[in-house]
Amino acid sequence: MKLVAVLVLFLGFVISTQAQEVSFKGVAYKIKGKTILQDGADVTSTLSVEEQSGVWEAMNKQKALDDEREEAEKAIKKAENEQKKAEKKQKKAEKELKAREKAQSKFEDANDDYKDALSKYEKLKNKGKLSPNDEAKWLEKIQDLKEDIAKAKRKL
Repeated sequence: MKLVAVLVLFLGFVISTQAQEVSFKGVAYKIKGKTILQDGADVTSTLSVEEQSGVWEAMNKQKALDDEREEAEKAIKKAENEQKKAEKKQKKAEKELKAREKAQSKFEDANDDYKDALSKYEKLKNKGKLSPNDEAKWLEKIQDLKEDIAKAKRKL
C-alpha cells in the first residue's frame, strides 16, 4: 500500500515536471511562467507569434493529456479500492455463512443426540433395567441435552 502511494506521488512529480516541457515542430521547449526557453535560453522574443501560439497550444494539449492520464489513474485507484471493499465484504459474507452452517450442524447433532438418548432411556425403562439411580442419571442427561438444543437454537 505504501509502495502504491509512493509510486503515485512519483508519477505526479514526473508528470508535473514534464508538463513544462513541450515539443513543437521537433524542437524541445521548456515553459517557465510566460517565457519560452530552448536549451536554457529565453527564445520568447525570437519566436514568431505563430510559433509562440503553437508552443502554447502544444503545452495546453499536453496539459490536457496529463490531466486525462491523472483522472484515469484516479479512476483505476478508485476501482481498486472498490474491488478490495467488495472482496472484504464477500469474505465477511462467507464467514457468516460458514458460522451459520456450523450452528445448524451443531443444532442437528444436539437434536440427534437428544433423540438417541431419549430412545435409549425409553427402551431401558420399558425393559425394567433401570435402577432409581440410573433413572436419575438418564433424566439429568436428557435435561442437559435439551439445554444443548436450546443453546444451539439460539445461536441459529
